[in-house]
Amino acid sequence: MPLNVDVMVFDSGVGGLSVLEAIRKHAPHLSYCFVGDSAGLPYGDKSDAWLVDRVPRVIAGALEKVQCQLLVVACNTASTIVLPPLRSQFSFPVIGVVPAIKPAAALSSSKIIGLLATPATIKRPYTDALIEEFARDCRVIKVGSSRLVAIAEEKMRGHPVSRDELMNILKPFADSNPDVVVLGCTHFPLLHQEIAELLPSIRWIDSGAAVAKRVLHYQLEPAIDALQGASFFTQDDLVLSDISSFGLTSLEILTV
Repeated sequence: MPLNVDVMVFDSGVGGLSVLEAIRKHAPHLSYCFVGDSAGLPYGDKSDAWLVDRVPRVIAGALEKVQCQLLVVACNTASTIVLPPLRSQFSFPVIGVVPAIKPAAALSSSKIIGLLATPATIKRPYTDALIEEFARDCRVIKVGSSRLVAIAEEKMRGHPVSRDELMNILKPFADSNPDVVVLGCTHFPLLHQEIAELLPSIRWIDSGAAVAKRVLHYQLEPAIDALQGASFFTQDDLVLSDISSFGLTSLEILTV
């Protein structure tokens, strides 16, 4: 019999841990588990058809281990594609993440804002629609980087972060001087400290707190005898000590 948990957080890798951290902060009374499709990483260069096939299979595999009351798809790339099939397949609520274009436009004084995301998120019509709806009065500097996802993954495994490589990725923002930049991939808040040190005049924002508030909106009743802090990954290249600071207490390899 699967164990019970209140919230399952899913991502392509460790990026969703930034969302899990926000949920833990805003909803400490809930139990949670984390599912990372590290074998499928990166999602940013995968086709829509691949994502629609892969993501529900990984989540279904995790649900054989742990039943949840609510699922958070803590991946911007996947959220633009897989929410409808997930909602049709599963009976519990499914929450996705949306790049924080609306708050960025509202916060900006210069009306020059940035979007730092994966190439897939940058090119989605969904992203263009967000900009058209909420940031029509802004100049939006868009930077797509898959390498930044890899850097975040490497950092979580104890590797040093090259400031020179980061600065090379961030150069379009240094040149255009936006006052607010959206971290439009859940991996990127894991590099917030390093990014902010390089360009301290920019305000860097993400969607973590907004997702946590949406979780609270469902007013979940905490599960009785719930499992707390379990994690499942589809590749065995992490150790528990890499992720234990996010409240995770076990790590199991998920075969999909």
